[in-house]
Amino acid sequence: MISMLKDISLFSGIDDESLKYLEEVAVKKSFSKNTILFSKGDETDSLYVIKSGMVKALIIDEDGKEMILSIHRPGEYFGEMSLIDKEPRSATIITKEPTQLLIIHRKDFLKVFDSNPDMVYDLFKVLLKRLRKATDKVENFAFKDVYGRIANLLNQLGKPVEDEWVVEDKLTHSEIANMVGSSREMVSKILKELTAGGYISTDKKQITIHKKLPSIF
Repeated sequence: MISMLKDISLFSGIDDESLKYLEEVAVKKSFSKNTILFSKGDETDSLYVIKSGMVKALIIDEDGKEMILSIHRPGEYFGEMSLIDKEPRSATIITKEPTQLLIIHRKDFLKVFDSNPDMVYDLFKVLLKRLRKATDKVENFAFKDVYGRIANLLNQLGKPVEDEWVVEDKLTHSEIANMVGSSREMVSKILKELTAGGYISTDKKQITIHKKLPSIF
């Protein structure tokens, strides 16, 4: 477990004694797909580190409609906001696939944090990064049409693999719709047209971008 924690930026610079302590107190738990880890408004304050699997952060309106805010992958962590300010959870977290987590309770985290003040720098970087993403999302909703939001999402999630870009998150059309604020039917239509134009291909929900997506479609 220590080797994994060292690979996470938040813990990479802390001393060996602190890493050993975290190894002893971190709770390792496994969850099946579509498990709600906590809901918006819950009063919990632990930090969650993803050992394997994937989770999505979302908000749900009174009619049950979802808006996906972000997706977190192995090596990332979430729950730091309530960890810091002890306020209720700001989003609901659900597993996208079987997921293994390391759970660090607030009192244990603070014990390490107090002796490793440089950790505050990484926390602020992560918080600012997520704030910028939230700002970008607001801008997309305000100024871009549905296709523009989908193209922006694919470009953000894609990772370079040889001469192409690959979105490895295995998103369903419904999940993409929930991320861009559109209907599943509209998303399916746009992705079908991008596929027909040779811009993308899909294999087991993994999307490969073969060439630069057009600015207007």
